[in-house]
Amino acid sequence: MRYVELRRHTDNEGDELTGQGVADAEAIGREGLQPPYAAFVSSGAARATQMVTILRHAAGQDDCPISEVTGLRSSVEDRWRSAAKAAGKGATVEQLREVDPDLVEHEERLIGTVLRGVVESLPEGGRALVVGHSPTNEAAVQA
Repeated sequence: MRYVELRRHTDNEGDELTGQGVADAEAIGREGLQPPYAAFVSSGAARATQMVTILRHAAGQDDCPISEVTGLRSSVEDRWRSAAKAAGKGATVEQLREVDPDLVEHEERLIGTVLRGVVESLPEGGRALVVGHSPTNEAAVQA
């Protein structure tokens, strides 16, 4: 069996974590991790890499590399934002699917395939800590 802890980056402004985002990531690191990890993975966005760096340090594994897997990040973030705005605050992936079914179906396939590759790259019994985005994390899991 292989394990993935899939997390969304904390509060950000632009592509950087805010002060509160850093504090929240540090709190997650103190209370919410299950090390050791065989892999630390970021979507490649600065905010995701910043968070996984904080979590890696909290896990006591600073010597482990961080892999940037850009396929975990949507190339059509503006389209996701438009769908989310139309669906309403706090909309689920299923509610977003009602607004833009082609977007959700396409992104589920793409990002889900990439996430599956992360899982398959782990050794048996291995655990990965992956930091990406919402709602694309949820879409990838549904795939």
